[in-house]
Amino acid sequence: QLVESGGGLVQAGDSLRLSCSASGYTFSRLGMGWFRQAPEMRRELVANISRMGYTAYAESVKGRFTISKDHAKNTLYLQINGLKPEDTAVYFCNARDAWSREVYWGQGTQVTVNS
Repeated sequence: QLVESGGGLVQAGDSLRLSCSASGYTFSRLGMGWFRQAPEMRRELVANISRMGYTAYAESVKGRFTISKDHAKNTLYLQINGLKPEDTAVYFCNARDAWSREVYWGQGTQVTVNS
């Protein structure tokens, strides 16, 4: 089970830290990422972290978003700085098991940025 938290209603320029708690998995086998989906838009990948800790970001968020994970807490994070109204979306946690090839999704957390 993947459970996101940390979303909310914020002002432009504010910061948020999203969390994704993973339970029932072998965390070390998971590649993980954050996706977002704005109304009437396709779900898009914003940040990814491999099992070995390599990170990658969408161009639109580079320099503002930081993905990280804590193996001791089985938790994935997304630090978002300098929020913009166009960051408004539901943010989803994603995990891929390297052994079983199964893909998992959280239920999403809403981020709304007022200008």
